[in-house]
Amino acid sequence: MSKEVSIRFADPNRDAAAILAVYAPYIEKTAITFETEVPSLESFTRRVKDIAGEFPYLLLEVDGKLAGYAYAHRQAERAAFAWNAELSIYLEESFTGMGLGVPLYRLLEELLEMQGYINFFGLITASNAASIAMHTKMGYRLVGMHDHTGYKFGQWHDVAWMHRRVHEGTPRQIVPVHALDGRMVREKIEAARKKMENQLKM
Repeated sequence: MSKEVSIRFADPNRDAAAILAVYAPYIEKTAITFETEVPSLESFTRRVKDIAGEFPYLLLEVDGKLAGYAYAHRQAERAAFAWNAELSIYLEESFTGMGLGVPLYRLLEELLEMQGYINFFGLITASNAASIAMHTKMGYRLVGMHDHTGYKFGQWHDVAWMHRRVHEGTPRQIVPVHALDGRMVREKIEAARKKMENQLKM
């Protein structure tokens, strides 16, 4: 039986609890994130709202269930870093290994590029070989390693910096995500959705 895939922008007030339910196991069981305590729903809702006001915050649903999410935020705060974005993706455990991560991440990149972002960064716990492999496959290169920079579960963890640059030359002004051309956004979302549906049929 074919699965129904949908991709949409997060509504912080409506979706924060479901997003947090996907994220919490990564906090509690892994060093993929360096958070050590699950945030309250109130604080997490504020976090999603702050990000979603400027950046894409994408939800992937399969048969009505939240299968994962991807978002970006500023890589650094100084004005000259304005064209840099740090990207993140989390899949619900039962949806890992299905080939959904790459098309969702690529959609995030495409929307960021439409906004005017030029430098994409992934900060990845060095032991997360699957994420490093995905980024490498997508054209990112390792530009640095922070040795022993995060302490979790009784040990130090290294963090890999991976980077992909999508344009050269003078950057243009950044456009907030919700000011993008709606038709073009819908077309990109639909293309990604079809890729995922086809992937789930394999």
